Amino acid sequence: MRFARFEHGGAAVTAAVLGRGDGTRLHALRGNTSITDLALAGAEAAAEAVRWASAHSMPIAPGAVRVLPPVTPPSLRDFVAFEEHVEGVVRSVSGDSHIDAAWYEAPTFYFGNPHTLIGAQDAVSPPRGCGLLDFELEVAAVVGRGGRDLDPQAARDHIFGYTVLNDWSARDVQGREMKVGLGPAKGKDFATTLGPWIVTPDELEPYRDDDGFLALELDAYVNDRHVGHDLLSNAGWTFEEMVAYASRDSWVAPGDVLGSGTCGNGGCLAELWGRSGTQDPPPLAAGDVVRLVVEGIGEVSNLVSARPTTDPDVVVPTARTRDRARHRRPVLAEGALS
Repeated sequence: MRFARFEHGGAAVTAAVLGRGDGTRLHALRGNTSITDLALAGAEAAAEAVRWASAHSMPIAPGAVRVLPPVTPPSLRDFVAFEEHVEGVVRSVSGDSHIDAAWYEAPTFYFGNPHTLIGAQDAVSPPRGCGLLDFELEVAAVVGRGGRDLDPQAARDHIFGYTVLNDWSARDVQGREMKVGLGPAKGKDFATTLGPWIVTPDELEPYRDDDGFLALELDAYVNDRHVGHDLLSNAGWTFEEMVAYASRDSWVAPGDVLGSGTCGNGGCLAELWGRSGTQDPPPLAAGDVVRLVVEGIGEVSNLVSARPTTDPDVVVPTARTRDRARHRRPVLAEGALS
């Protein structure tokens, strides 16, 4: 099964996705059914929702509407699960391809911003101060049932489906702020593409290899130039293992999104820059189109637009240094005259 959301009359509508290729159509589900509702109801209830939509809803071509991110997640975790990606990006930053041993110990993630998600065909503009805009080709799992302290086997039953994720990155902003040691923040805080729809795990089981990984083909294009190709099965951990790690001493909740991290072999420009020593392909600029294709799921295609000239210029001052005084000025008692 596949599920999407689209915009109609200013509201979000959840739909079943039926057909393939040019025959793909969106069929609105009954009432105000959400992706979270489907996930909590279970597979048979979701299948019944698809049957109702197929019989009662008018088919709509995806190109005739604005396709929204398929879910609005309570939280967005983004892992860094591909060794080849880490190696290339480290080389682009430091010139050294050595990967710290800590990477191999656990599937590390950072929290992204669920409020900056954009749809599969939406335009994206670079944030303030960005001259090195980059894409990142990922797959994301969407949690169906909440849980805590799950083991990988149990975690499989908590995954509702999979979708395509583009973790847009302002590399120059990111490089500056990561010197502070807290990981990416504003360099990732402006846009994340999610879509075009969620595909339930049963549709992807034929791609699962003997080690439990989904061996999906991943391809990246910039202006129709093929710049990246990898297999999802080249990740260091399965999604079940990543979900289990996220739930350790914590919770994963229905609708949560967990990104795989960027694939290798051209899953982003920074990795290519690190391997070649040159910025080829160049950083993304207004007018560029980034298209990411994941076998068995679908594709997203986003135009890079110029920053709106009407955006207010929000200026934040640099830090005020202090003399480390351990006392404060005398404070007048309440009601006292100065």
